[in-house]
Parts: sequence; C-alpha cells; structure tokens
Amino acid sequence: MRTLCRAMIVASTLALAACVGGGGQPKLNKRQIAIVDRVLARAPGAAQPSTIVAAELAFSRAARERGQWTAFREFAAPNAQIHGDNGPFAALPWLATQIDPPAAVQWAPRVVVMSCDGALAVSKGRLRDPDGKVGNFVTVWERQADGEYRYVFDVGGDDNPQPPPKQRQEEGDIIVTALDVVQGLIASCPRGGGVIPTAPMPDVQNAGLQVSRDGTLRWRWQHKADGTRHFAADYFYEGRWVTAVEQNLAPASN
Repeated sequence: MRTLCRAMIVASTLALAACVGGGGQPKLNKRQIAIVDRVLARAPGAAQPSTIVAAELAFSRAARERGQWTAFREFAAPNAQIHGDNGPFAALPWLATQIDPPAAVQWAPRVVVMSCDGALAVSKGRLRDPDGKVGNFVTVWERQADGEYRYVFDVGGDDNPQPPPKQRQEEGDIIVTALDVVQGLIASCPRGGGVIPTAPMPDVQNAGLQVSRDGTLRWRWQHKADGTRHFAADYFYEGRWVTAVEQNLAPASN
C-alpha cells in the first residue's frame, strides 16, 4: 500500500516563491534543473508530486515568456474547463478568442495531491497579477495518453480583501523568512484490490464531482448563488477519505 507521501520539495531551490513575493518567477538555471531531475528520479512509483511541480513551473514560465493565454492553450487538455463568472466552461473555444495581455499572471503551487496511480492530481497555490494583486488558484491535472500532464480544470481569484502592503525594509534590517516548501500528498492504494468506499455527492445546486480512474482521488466544484466559487479535493488515505484542498474564491468578475 502506498502511504502518505509528504514530499517536502524545497521551493526556494526551485524559485517557487518568487512569483508571489514580488518580481517575476526567474528562469531555472542548470543547477536548479538538475535538482528537479534528481527529485523526479528519487520519487517512488507512478505518483510523483514533483512532476506536477515541474508542470506548474513550466506553465507559469510559458505564460511569462510566450503569453498568458498562449500558455493556457498549450497546457490545456482537449476537455479542459475554466471556472468563470457563471460556472465552468470549455476552455479551448474561449481561449481561441483571447489576446495575450502585455504581462502575465504568475503563480506557484503550495500543495499537490495525487491519486495512487498518478493519473490525476490537484495543485493549489498562490498567484500575483501584473498590478500586484495576489490570490489563490486550483488546477486539476490529468495524465494524457502520451504521458504528459495537461490541466482539465482551472479556477483562480484575487484575495478579497487584499492583504496590507508589506512594510518597507530599512537598510540593515535582518529579515528571517520561513522555508518555502511544496507539500506533496499521495493517496493510499487499496489493499489486495479492495473496493474503495464512495461518499454521496452533497445535495447542492450548480455543482459537479469527478473521481480518478483508480477511485483514490475525487474533486468537486460548486458555483454558489452569490458567485463564490468553491473547490474541494479529497484523497483516500489509510482506509478513509481526507480533505486535502478546500478553497473559496471570490466571484470572477471581482
């Protein structure tokens, strides 16, 4: 049985915190790329949260270098959806009509949760737009037939209210920051091919539920009456369902 994997992937090494802490996400140098490769090589089995970290890094970098909506088109699965003003909608037809803005939103993951077989993953993290507004995002990734991961669902929104501006640092100040890490969670595989118990869908309107092919990861969205967008993801761990991601996002038009 695959047990919980808290893969504490050092984000300072991967420059994950840069896009939410000011400036843009810097390019990975050869040393950083080598570290990513070593992490990928050491991760056991098919479910490797570091692959999703790498995909998010590539996605964010593509948005910065080739254009925001260009990147969203390139990384989308054929059935990808974006959760917008009125609920989820097909991403690719809408993206085909969009023109890249002069500067792209940048983001970095903080949590990655994967199904036991590694075919489905959910990432949650922080974002910063070109105007300096910060917020949260959630992305659902699915492994495609060619082995590459593409997103099948994406939702994001600004903090409301925005956090207060950081105090200006005076010369000579000693600044101590916490080590930034990405938390990796992997679902347990059922023992001996056992059946994984399912839970009923909450009795709410304007909502949807999807479950991974192996039954160990499920995610759900809800579009509330006031426009708030709710997302939650649960993974099967040691015989029970555990909520790994839960996020409320302000209406998309705000």
